[in-house]
Amino acid sequence: MRLFNKSNHTTASRVISMKKKTCVLAEEDDLRVDLTFHSVPARLLSEFAEKIARTYYDGNVNKAIQDLLCKAIAEQDFVLSHITHIRSTKT
Repeated sequence: MRLFNKSNHTTASRVISMKKKTCVLAEEDDLRVDLTFHSVPARLLSEFAEKIARTYYDGNVNKAIQDLLCKAIAEQDFVLSHITHIRSTKT
């Protein structure tokens, strides 16, 4: 996965290997990246824009994707903490 610094994406790119743990960049909070999705059916994108982005995000697909990514991460964190809690009470 390539991450580009938006201000100078053609000359200063950073490559981060995606393994079990994600590498954390020092300026992670300030770094903005552009994403390209490949092979996404146009029908799926237009349905997402119509049913999700327009309805809940004033038509802003970018904002909808960012919010849904955050919600997916929060949900995963909750599930993992719940599983850890259950395992620790069994032992």
